[in-house]
Amino acid sequence: MPERDSLKAEDNVRNKKGFSLLELLIVVAIILIIATIAIPSLLRSRQAANESAAVATLRTLNTTEVTYSSAGGGTYGTMAQLVGAGLVDTSLQATKSGYSFTVQLSTDLRDYTVFATAASTNGGRFDYYTTPDYLIRYSTLTSRAPAGLAGEPVR
Repeated sequence: MPERDSLKAEDNVRNKKGFSLLELLIVVAIILIIATIAIPSLLRSRQAANESAAVATLRTLNTTEVTYSSAGGGTYGTMAQLVGAGLVDTSLQATKSGYSFTVQLSTDLRDYTVFATAASTNGGRFDYYTTPDYLIRYSTLTSRAPAGLAGEPVR
């Protein structure tokens, strides 16, 4: 009888195998296929979110420039002046949500252009700018705007 029990125990040990190398490789391949499908979608979603944030920030900067102009005698301010006046956060002086924001003033300080430039292609597909007319436009560079929409208002 003890011999029979030891034989059953040996059979149980032989039958309790782990995963084979082939099974593990198949699981890894399936995971890689799913990741290959999902990652580009996630990158496009992040780009779209960054672009929306950039357009919203440009709208905020338009309002900020009008506020600064009203308080400052009819002239617009640079980014440093807007930050110094406490109208915008210092985070706009660095890259925020994948975009860098710059203010370009005319020589008489009565006209401005605010640019939102993507820090990288992963940050955003397009660049934007705005002027005192409150319209947000795509970049005038055809390589940084959707096909046929360079310089056109964002819809």
